[in-house]
Amino acid sequence: MIDLRLLRQDPEGSRAALLRRGDPGLGPALTELLDLDRRWRALLAENEQLKAERNAQSEDVARRKRDKQPADDLLAALKASGEKVKVLDAEAKAAEEQLNNALLRMPNLPHRDSPDGAADANRTVRTWGDQPAHPFPPKPHWEIGEALGLIDLARGTKISGSGFPVFTGAGARLVRALAGLMLDIHTGEHGYREVRPPYLVHRATMTGTGQLPKFEEDLYAATADDLFLIPTAEVPLTNLYREEILDVADLPMAMVGFTPCFRREAGAAGKDTRGLLRVHQFDKVELVRLCRPELSDAELEILTGHAETIFRRLELPYRVVDLATGDLGFSAARTYDIEVWASGVKAWLECSSSSTFGDFQARRASIRFRPAKGEKPEFVHTLNASGVAFPRTIAALLENHQQSDGSVRLPQALVPYMGTDRLTPS
Repeated sequence: MIDLRLLRQDPEGSRAALLRRGDPGLGPALTELLDLDRRWRALLAENEQLKAERNAQSEDVARRKRDKQPADDLLAALKASGEKVKVLDAEAKAAEEQLNNALLRMPNLPHRDSPDGAADANRTVRTWGDQPAHPFPPKPHWEIGEALGLIDLARGTKISGSGFPVFTGAGARLVRALAGLMLDIHTGEHGYREVRPPYLVHRATMTGTGQLPKFEEDLYAATADDLFLIPTAEVPLTNLYREEILDVADLPMAMVGFTPCFRREAGAAGKDTRGLLRVHQFDKVELVRLCRPELSDAELEILTGHAETIFRRLELPYRVVDLATGDLGFSAARTYDIEVWASGVKAWLECSSSSTFGDFQARRASIRFRPAKGEKPEFVHTLNASGVAFPRTIAALLENHQQSDGSVRLPQALVPYMGTDRLTPS
């Protein structure tokens, strides 16, 4: 969440920053939030004043009793003020809950360097690789996957509904090979610690990274236990250190996890629903970094570079796009999307998203560090990136590396994990 002190001290600067997101409703929402804050603080002040008066009255009662003087009037006043304190306590608690809920629904302030505007203002930062020039009309990945026995979309729909692909034979092996390759690169070359987290988490965990309360309808829930299937490993990895004070010597902290991801909203847009482009369940290797605040800009560049490494090893042409403020996710301050070219669908596919959140998530999850012995703890900055997501990466791999005989050439980095240099009909 945003630092409430910042909103109090610079309400107009905060309003201007929020409106960079392109949502005019954020202005009135901030006004309402600040009104709630003023009401909450006024109730606290009134209650403290009343409690101070009660203390003085209690001392007067004690003095009168010592002097054997009647104190019935003071005792009656104490009883009445006691009832009022209870009412004010309840009102203050309700006002605080309203304020906290408003804060939890307020998106992050955009980074000063994020370009202003909607999605059409997204800025390409760099590109790598050349789009393949096939001497034949390239096929889309769903046709390739079906012909090679890699993907069974029809049976996935039969058992779970649309958006739940089944990988079979060499397709299932390809998923396993990609996971091994990515995890080996990130742990062996980039220094990440591998974590295998739970796939179900509770409400406080989802709140810590910003999925709740705003996006509850988009999540798959096990309602009987008030648990949620993770939409990304970012959620459990970041929350591993919820409500902890970290040793500064352990920063920056780098974690990598390979998990399935579950997203109800994946098919809601009504487009790109064929094949693997928009699914409800998918596998992903996720990168999470925790760092000191002054290093978060540099850490974002490092993190993005680590994700880029995967596409280079897979020999997939890509571009890095700096998202405009109107295209940022709820919790992100700045985001780089890595889009890979797919020759079959003739489109750039977002296969990774690398974001810095500042202290937005850490403040929600209370993840802090102590800069030095005896100093006051500060909030860490959190970052995460897909390192990388599988479905669209597999789609691009099949489409870009398809051959005229119907086979798919595998990039050299995958050969040791697959035991072959190409995919052919089984």
